[in-house]
Parts: sequence; structure tokens; C-alpha cells
Amino acid sequence: MRIVLGLTGPNAAGKGEVADYLHTCGFALHSLSNIVREEAQARGLPPEREHLIAVGNDLRRNGGPSVLADRLIPRLGDQDVVDSIRNPAEVRAFRALPHFTLIGVAAATEVRFRRSLGRARPGDPDTLESFEARERQENSDDPNSQQLAATFEMSDRIVWNDSDLESLHRSLDRLLELFQ
Repeated sequence: MRIVLGLTGPNAAGKGEVADYLHTCGFALHSLSNIVREEAQARGLPPEREHLIAVGNDLRRNGGPSVLADRLIPRLGDQDVVDSIRNPAEVRAFRALPHFTLIGVAAATEVRFRRSLGRARPGDPDTLESFEARERQENSDDPNSQQLAATFEMSDRIVWNDSDLESLHRSLDRLLELFQ
């Protein structure tokens, strides 16, 4: 049976952990962020969050709000997980596929901020205030920008990731049972 699971959620909620676990369960792993990273690299930009946001928004302005999904869909197979869905138009593009389910990955702001500090990615905020300000930036009303809150609201299922990896994996195992 063909299954495509999309992942959305705020920064450092654990989407990557969810994607990695689903990969160990046999899902091919894809990320819309990788499409943006490929484009940023082609433009000679460093892979810092602020550049990636700007490149993603530019791609949406020039190619339409679903451009990232449109570029990825031809790469999908029979059992896929797609990380980093950040715009409602991307969700609509994936919903045209049979067996697509959008999973929202959630965690409390303070938990996500601590995770963000721990992974220390280039350009990540170093204060809770700047972390929250960055999140506001990622929740635009512009249809050609990131709209994380609106995208999250489209989720078919929510996975809370406020605890440890073992708890997250148990939640994902229960979720996968729904598709068997």
C-alpha cells in the first residue's frame, strides 16, 4: 500500500527525530528543506536559517506557493516521509496524492528552545525572546512565505514530543498501526 506521511511543526519540535524513526521503519526520507538547501547552495549562500527562509520564500514567490512540494513529488515512491512542510499550498499539493497524511509534531516552546540551543545550528537564536521572534517571522500571512501555524492547523494527526525518544517512538508506533 502506498503511504506518504508529511511532517509539519515549529522549529525544534522534533520533526527530524520523527522522520529518522520512520526511516528506520522502512520509509524513504525526504525534506522540503533539502530542496531549499540545494537552491541556497546553487546561489552560493551559507545554510543558515535566515538564508534558507529567504530562499524558500523567493522560490515560492517565483514558482508559486507549492513549488517545493511540486519539485519533490516526482521523487516519491511507495512509502515516504516528507519533512519540513511549511506552507498550506504544499499540503494541498501533497493531498492530491493518494494516501497522504499530514502529521503535526508539537512540543512546548521552552522545550523546543532548549533543543535548539543543544543542537547549535548556524543562525539559531540564543535567547528565548529571539527564538520566539523568529517563530513570529515564520508565521506570515503572505501565501508565498512560511505559514507554520496555518500549515499545522491542517494536520490530520498530532504527535506530542515533550518527553524522551522512547515515548516519541511509542507514539509513532501507535500512529503507524492506523495505516496497517
